[in-house]
Amino acid sequence: MRVEFLSGNEAVAKAALDAGLKFYAGYPITPSSEIMHYLARELPKKGGMFIQSEDELAAINMVVGAALAGVKSMTATSGPGFSLMQEGLGYAVMVEAPIVIVNVMRAGPGTGQATKAAQGDVMQARWGRHGDQVVVVLAPSSPQEAYDLTVKAFEIAWGLRVPVVVLSDEFVGHGREVVEMPDKVKEPEPGWGPEDYSKPPFGSDDPRKPPPLPPLGEGYDLLITGSTHDEWGYRDVHSFETHFKLVKRLKEKVLGNIEKIFMYEYFGDDEADILIVAYGSMSRPARTAVRRLQAAGFSAGLLKLKTLWPMNYDVLRSYVKDARVVIVPELNLGQVVYDVRIVAGNDTVVVPINKVGGGVPIYACEIVEKAQKVWGEALEEALQP
Repeated sequence: MRVEFLSGNEAVAKAALDAGLKFYAGYPITPSSEIMHYLARELPKKGGMFIQSEDELAAINMVVGAALAGVKSMTATSGPGFSLMQEGLGYAVMVEAPIVIVNVMRAGPGTGQATKAAQGDVMQARWGRHGDQVVVVLAPSSPQEAYDLTVKAFEIAWGLRVPVVVLSDEFVGHGREVVEMPDKVKEPEPGWGPEDYSKPPFGSDDPRKPPPLPPLGEGYDLLITGSTHDEWGYRDVHSFETHFKLVKRLKEKVLGNIEKIFMYEYFGDDEADILIVAYGSMSRPARTAVRRLQAAGFSAGLLKLKTLWPMNYDVLRSYVKDARVVIVPELNLGQVVYDVRIVAGNDTVVVPINKVGGGVPIYACEIVEKAQKVWGEALEEALQP
């Protein structure tokens, strides 16, 4: 076991190297640049290739090409750069390129506040592309989870031939803590092998399994197009059947593996009366808030979401249904709160706590104060004749 004092960005870079990263392309942007700095120095030592691209559009397309050539590939950026990458990310979905994109979130929109933490890119990570598509979105809350979930991102990407977004933020990226890492990481293996290369590269009899990916440039018959294509890669831009079959499979191979993809932790009382649903850096003050609420005599719990998409609504519902009050703290104007409202019953009060800008976190005391206030109001309403 290796133990090092790392920032979240350094932990991401180390995890990528341990997971077998061989190609990185990116453009420097605060607050993600330390990932690039670290890999510029260390990736060539591991036999990999580092490229500083002219912009984020070039970076995402380079990474897609490298992945299709059979090497583990990654890029990292922040909000404005992530916006520029959306078309390339949609292309990666369509051609089933197993890439990892790290977005260290900052306050937006526009240039916003480049050095300040925020969580405003959740919906962009889920739905930023046009058309019907599904990507996987993971959200670390600490440098330790930045390491663990980056390794997991490569595992999912190469297991399912799907792009995976690691949605960090400035607090996590620049926060520095002790990180435990195994001496050796088993490099994530593709969900296919050379014995499968004679099969269709864009079709599968089992919708939960990815088709094989013969490495581009090694002599295999492999056609790559972002247009609608059949199972062998031939363009077919007029057929309803071909397009429906393709996009339906792209969705089902992710949703069909949701049990493997959806990760969360629960802390607190069973069937808590007051439930906090949080993710990323804001799950940390939320955990402190649970302890304080319990000390004050309340039944409280925290559901920390490590996977933000696809959302396992069955799991979310199983925790929310028993709560009288649900608090959702987010460094945005409200995004994951909509998921909570979808599964909440008529008797459950769902209350967001929102801040964005200035790099100001949501403090545990603010969560406790809001929870106690809403609990009192809910109890008073329930006692009304």
